[in-house]
Amino acid sequence: MKIEIRSANEAIIEGYVNAVERDSRLLPKIMCPEASSDFVEQVRAGAFRRALQNVNKVELMYNHEKVIGSTGSNLELREDSIGLYARAAVTDADVIKAAESGLLKGWSFGFNCLKDQWEPAGENRQRRFLEVIRLYEVSILDKKPAYIGTSIEMRSFESSGGENEGKPYVIFEKRGCHEDFEISDSSLPEKENKEQSDENSFLLHKEMCGRRIEYLKMKGM
Repeated sequence: MKIEIRSANEAIIEGYVNAVERDSRLLPKIMCPEASSDFVEQVRAGAFRRALQNVNKVELMYNHEKVIGSTGSNLELREDSIGLYARAAVTDADVIKAAESGLLKGWSFGFNCLKDQWEPAGENRQRRFLEVIRLYEVSILDKKPAYIGTSIEMRSFESSGGENEGKPYVIFEKRGCHEDFEISDSSLPEKENKEQSDENSFLLHKEMCGRRIEYLKMKGM
């Protein structure tokens, strides 16, 4: 992630949201109902390009919570030979303050999967290939994502008695890609990039449960 603070009211933030054809870190199987074990994940080359062609707008968010722009206004997205590249002109005061403090850590993207494939990837491990996705948003993060993923799931409450009753299905997924970053501003003192400890499965599960509850509240369930 490269950050250029142009003024007190604007920062240019750019970098790769995700590198295609590259394994993620190991994700816990609770991330995806289709997984039978912990798994790594790759986004296929071309998946982001097709997703951008098939969507009218992709929102720019801060920590997946606050909308701070979108494509067509202050966000440019493209897929190149490396992956999904983003360039954002940010005027949000919270993001600029975080940039000035050296707190911004990377990017993440929100999507749902329309088509994927699975293969064995060693003992008690699988590899998931995301082939067709619907891209909803990209987020600037002030926490280290390191391609840690979060799924928001919803359980079926219909009493149809069918084989899928009560089974979770993923309606929205988030992934992050951590990069080293630099701040380009001669007026700022140098700051050390402090590494945060990796999130463990317990914290990930806790976050998932919290987001599931939030989603159900929005739906009035």
